[in-house]
Amino acid sequence: MASESYPPPFRSLNNSTQIVDSDEKADRVHDLEDPIPLVDLQSLKLGKQLGEACEQWGIFRLVNHGVPPTLLSQLQDHAETFFSLPFESKQSLITSPLSYFWGTPALTPSGAALHRKGTLENINLVEGFNVPIAQLNQFQADNHIVASFSLVLEEYGKHLARLATTIFEAMLKNLGLDPIESKSNLSNSTGSVRVYRYPRCSNSNSAWGLDVHTDSSVVSILIQDDVGGLEVLKDNDWFTVKPIPNTLIINLGDMMQAISDDKYKSVTHRVKVNKNKERISICYFVFPGEGSVIRSSKYKPFTYSDFQEQVQQDIKTVGYKVGLEKFKISEAV
Repeated sequence: MASESYPPPFRSLNNSTQIVDSDEKADRVHDLEDPIPLVDLQSLKLGKQLGEACEQWGIFRLVNHGVPPTLLSQLQDHAETFFSLPFESKQSLITSPLSYFWGTPALTPSGAALHRKGTLENINLVEGFNVPIAQLNQFQADNHIVASFSLVLEEYGKHLARLATTIFEAMLKNLGLDPIESKSNLSNSTGSVRVYRYPRCSNSNSAWGLDVHTDSSVVSILIQDDVGGLEVLKDNDWFTVKPIPNTLIINLGDMMQAISDDKYKSVTHRVKVNKNKERISICYFVFPGEGSVIRSSKYKPFTYSDFQEQVQQDIKTVGYKVGLEKFKISEAV
């Protein structure tokens, strides 16, 4: 794709040595055949596969999920077409309630990109747009590329709401939590899809698409194209999450870790750029309902709004998300 489709700072990446890496670049990554636990949606009621994956990894690969392969292909095709548009066009075409961002995955509640302090050395090599699924019917797209993509995303959102609810209910059962009391801890009205593109970069050993982080969601549901790059941390070792067609990757987020009293893990992960190919991924995030209070023996009671406000403050002041540690109950001395 033409370099004009990228944000200006990304256009010279294939000749650039400006972007430097953090110490984690030296980490050894285990490139196993497929280390990620496999969970069959049709067997969720059995519980064992799901429980072990959530406790030991905080991530699993979902099969027999019921999302049509043709829909997954359409999503990738639409994403490629959209991202091939000139940078300035993408900025003008994506309007409220949708939002376009680049250089950071962090967004304000209104959808604006929240950049860390610093210069080019501190940006993430990613561009994308955020789609609040429940508000898509308010979006009037004049451009046919964006309009048709919105229709496909709306259909995809319906499938993902079904999956998120099914998985969440199965996790509650495994944890022995009251499904009625916990119901508001996941609200599909909060569901949003982010479509990401990571540019190819000749200096791929010293640049990240996304820095090390955890998701703030209850669960995140990801599809990747055939270009790898996602890596997850388990027991202080990094593992590659290989792209496998027609499977979905389920990440547990910070909210699910708190809901489970730390029994389940919010998986730490990152995205590495590729020196030969750009990468496209599409992720659905879902959160607790507005005003829903998360109560845990490990954390002070808080709402997702409380958590989000703290994350925004941390990014602005210390330059990164601190996360659940800010809500931890101090142990008595």
